[in-house]
Amino acid sequence: MGSYVLGLQEVDRTRLAVVGGKGAHLGELSRVDGVRVPEGFCVTTDAYRRIVEDAPSIGAELEGLSRLGPDDREAIRDRSAEVRRILEGVVIPDDLAAAITDALDEGHAYAVRSSATAEDLPGASFAGQQDTYLNVIGPAEVLRHVSRCWASLFTERAVAYRLRNGFDHRKVLMAVVVQRMVFPQAAGVLFTADPVTSNRKVASVEAAFGLGEALVSGLVNADSYRVRDGEVVARTIATKELATVALPAGGTREQAVEQARQGRAAVTDAQVVRLVELGRRVEAHFGGPQDIEWCLVDGDFQLVQSRPITTLFPIPETDDEDNHVYLSVGHQQMMTDPMKPLGISLWQLTTPRPMAVAGGRLFVDATPRLSTPTSRDGLLEVMGKSDPLMTDALRTVLARDGFVPTLPDDGPGEPTIGVEPATIETDPAVVAELIEQGEASVAAVERDIREKSGVELFDFILADIRELKRILFDPRSHQAIIAGMQAAWWLNEHLLEWLGEKNAADTLTLSVPHNVTSEMGLALLDVADVVRPHPEVVAFLRGVEDEGFLDRMADLAGGPEARDAIRAYLDRYGARCVGEIDITRPRWNERPSTLLPMILTNVKNFEPGAGERRFEEGRRLASEKERELLDRLRALPDGERKAEETKRMIDRVRTFAGYREYPKYGMVSRYSVYKRALLREADGLVRAGVLGEREDVFFLTLQELQDVVRTGRVDGEVLRERKEAFRSYEALTPPRVLTSDGEAVAGTYGRDDLPEGALVGLAVSAGTVEGRARVLLDIAQADLEPGDILVTTHTDPSWSPLFVAITALVTEVGGMMTHGAVIAREYGLPAVVGVEHATRSIRDGQRIRVSGTDGFVEILSEDII
Repeated sequence: MGSYVLGLQEVDRTRLAVVGGKGAHLGELSRVDGVRVPEGFCVTTDAYRRIVEDAPSIGAELEGLSRLGPDDREAIRDRSAEVRRILEGVVIPDDLAAAITDALDEGHAYAVRSSATAEDLPGASFAGQQDTYLNVIGPAEVLRHVSRCWASLFTERAVAYRLRNGFDHRKVLMAVVVQRMVFPQAAGVLFTADPVTSNRKVASVEAAFGLGEALVSGLVNADSYRVRDGEVVARTIATKELATVALPAGGTREQAVEQARQGRAAVTDAQVVRLVELGRRVEAHFGGPQDIEWCLVDGDFQLVQSRPITTLFPIPETDDEDNHVYLSVGHQQMMTDPMKPLGISLWQLTTPRPMAVAGGRLFVDATPRLSTPTSRDGLLEVMGKSDPLMTDALRTVLARDGFVPTLPDDGPGEPTIGVEPATIETDPAVVAELIEQGEASVAAVERDIREKSGVELFDFILADIRELKRILFDPRSHQAIIAGMQAAWWLNEHLLEWLGEKNAADTLTLSVPHNVTSEMGLALLDVADVVRPHPEVVAFLRGVEDEGFLDRMADLAGGPEARDAIRAYLDRYGARCVGEIDITRPRWNERPSTLLPMILTNVKNFEPGAGERRFEEGRRLASEKERELLDRLRALPDGERKAEETKRMIDRVRTFAGYREYPKYGMVSRYSVYKRALLREADGLVRAGVLGEREDVFFLTLQELQDVVRTGRVDGEVLRERKEAFRSYEALTPPRVLTSDGEAVAGTYGRDDLPEGALVGLAVSAGTVEGRARVLLDIAQADLEPGDILVTTHTDPSWSPLFVAITALVTEVGGMMTHGAVIAREYGLPAVVGVEHATRSIRDGQRIRVSGTDGFVEILSEDII
């Protein structure tokens, strides 16, 4: 058939560059035992290249498209339309036209289908981005529709999709699949994993009468089935008023289904089960869950497409076939973004036990803790206080008979942190000593690492990680953290019971000592005090576009003082950044410009001395609240005892609550020291030609990087694959709870006491505030006005400097003891966390009400302020 045309039997997945994603997958499908695929052939990408070469003006148009952004809608529409016009107007050369038409069988209708090289990929399906034409009759019409398929590479939606996903228009090519048309009684889609829950053991089938076009285009409701272990476990039979049918002269149209058939099932249960069996064969062949389009023709199934399901969250790999329940570490750490391999490996070395990895995220296998009654009850108790959505999801899994085995209490179940009462004395000297030891240890590693290089550096880091773990898991440090948490729980529980006082600990923990994260936010107010008196410095900082700005401040009026204040801040807090548990994320001391929006917001919104005043005001309010509560308690029956116990717990919570933030600060400070040394090694590898760029080291584990330094060799293909995988992970949303079946288990709050239309969440810091919502996904975009309410996906300690400039906080991720909640309480900000889809439900600029006492958010106005 020549280089322009290849039969499907000649094609497999290795020919993607020649026949595109759809063509490659159809070729593979035709090789699966027992699977029927309509006969056909592929018009290769060589044909497309030739057409583009015959239209030289396309090059300039593609260059122009590549310079656009995904939001340049008008320009995308105009330029893409011009490219399509050019492609559809090119006359197909005689030899190419002959190669295509010679492959046709006279008297048959055909489906002519686009097959781009960036299509049906594991990380980006491009589903629906190009065009398919059904029931095409005659050679001339086939050629015309082949041209239309080439042109459909440049539909507006396809161009915008490529721009959003980083695909170069000039490198994406188009092949065309031409298949014999089949005329089914029913057609539809099979997902070999449940697309809603991601459960890999549940298949989902949708079916409608006639051709599948009406179904995939959303014109009709489909019958839907869920199949597990060869049995239909759920079905919904839809009223199907329309069907897509083929016309005798070519093309298709929607036709009304006679009323007597509308409520009938398009397929039988037995047919559904048989279809799923075929799907499992296809899934095994391709090595992953598939999205399959099928037709039922004369009682037999023919498959007309199979692509990977790209939206499923991966499952952690295990060495056994037992059931497992995994809890998201990112939801506890307020960092649900994917981590690069170096970051994952260092975190794994830091944690007391290995964690499961999936989709670039870390998970704790909770199965051992859930397997015995005592440890299960302890875990649910602690999680219930911290993250009700995670707790509810766990209860959903536990309600399934046999999924988690129940072992006797003397079995291997693990203890749960926070259940046993802390026994440490309430002594501020303990906290001061722990902080002093931690800071001395970081200073020592910073001093000792300077002379280390090569393999010796890695030996030093691995040895020092043992010291880091000793500090992180020091029993006294652990007791101090737990003591603060338990004292807060005690106060909230008892003062609600005795006085009807909700969340009393929130006010009692305002401005506690030794909270390094809240001190960090107040310290940035002090930096703003140095910058504010100097208009030239303020104007300069507003225009900064690179990281060398500190060195250029010396000649500005007030510049040296402002520069020194920023540098002093970086010396103290520069190890922090968004996503700081991942060593590969850029620290503030690497990108100091990250701080500028926050500094400039403070310059605009605050008067001099605001940091000290705010801290003192918090301490005053906490002291007044303490006196008020103790007086009210003494008036109760047995009031002196209650007041005495409460006073003891107030002293305890104020002694220990701030320290909770310190171990993590010490850890990320150490990570920053390691990172500077590792990047020096990376620079050496770049100079030696081993690596292309210093950031390549982020895609190696620490142990692999040590081997690269030792041998001077790296596997470039491994780096390429990991970079591609990371890009695909960025598009995924990790679940709070994940099972070994791949099911993302969602929890609910189960509340019916909310105002109509309110968004429910977890109340973590008391108070009610109304104001303008500022929906921010990046702190670099911070431009806050007095009274603004921050709405975002999640906040880690790097966001806390923004907290001084807002009046309330709403996040999609978080729990009672996550960092954002702790700092919100210390600053006295009403806060509601765990509000699902908050950044989509609330629009930037809307007026909202946040109830941090009762855990909900109300949208007060649809108007944008």
